[in-house]
Amino acid sequence: MSYEDVVMIWKDAIITILTASAPMLAGALITGFIVAIFQATTQINEQTMAFVPKIVCVFALLVFLGSWILGVVNDFTIRLYENILRIIL
Repeated sequence: MSYEDVVMIWKDAIITILTASAPMLAGALITGFIVAIFQATTQINEQTMAFVPKIVCVFALLVFLGSWILGVVNDFTIRLYENILRIIL
């Protein structure tokens, strides 16, 4: 296994992780921003009001995008298994 192979595997793994987690991170960011604006305008500083909508948003995105995320991870795994003989030899 050469240095280029290791770098290629790590690059593909990082891109897969970022691609799979980006929708949940973006949803939590947007939800947190909306809740923060609501809390600033109404001056309600309830701690659970900041976390519960984010959790609900992340779980909803997991339900709707779970099959797509599984497909992204599955494609990465298939690519890794297909190239395993080339990498080892």
